Amino acid sequence: MRLPQKERSIEDAVAQISDGASIMVGGFGVPGTPFNLIAELVRQGQKDLTLVKNDANEAGMGIDHLLANGQVRKLIVTHLGLNGHAIEMMNSGALEVEFCAQGILAERIRAGGAGLAGFISDIGIGTELAEGKQIVSVDGKDFVLETALRTDVALVHAEQCDAYGNLCFAKTARNFNPLMAMAADCVIAESQNCLPIGDLDPDAIHTPGPFVDHVVALKDLHKEYAIVRR
Repeated sequence: MRLPQKERSIEDAVAQISDGASIMVGGFGVPGTPFNLIAELVRQGQKDLTLVKNDANEAGMGIDHLLANGQVRKLIVTHLGLNGHAIEMMNSGALEVEFCAQGILAERIRAGGAGLAGFISDIGIGTELAEGKQIVSVDGKDFVLETALRTDVALVHAEQCDAYGNLCFAKTARNFNPLMAMAADCVIAESQNCLPIGDLDPDAIHTPGPFVDHVVALKDLHKEYAIVRR
């Protein structure tokens, strides 16, 4: 059987994203954030986006470029503390923000990738995090029903890949990327190290190729990666 070749130009891959799309963006701060894909999304200018990301990066970095360009309608995130610009947009009403505890966000994404409708948790009971959510009682104890998260697209950064879409993530850059690659209808991965099929150690693969739709081989990493010493 001949395996499909999923390598695309960054322009063609990002062009799959439409206005109004929901997008998961990998990364925890700088490590694992797909800066090149974000930059191309800024260049193409798709609007009315909903982003799911652990954080909003810092002002002038990563997804903040999308915020500054007026492309984002809603952000689902664990915190905004490092990005004063995002906080200003939220407070002015220019950006809708949904906060999740970090573990809850990860589990909502994992549930989406596993095909579950959601899960129950006692985290957030009696706080603003539970407002508007369904409360479920089990053995006399209250739990919040947390719905699963799936999106139209996931953007991830891999340390290594092959043309079939098998992905390997480096150290802490692994973070949300493998979960998000399971919880989106279209997964676009960027990597500077795209190898021929068969050159990756099967035991080192974190995300198998069937989860990935498009692979972008990068000639150079975005300048914002220079913050991380490799």
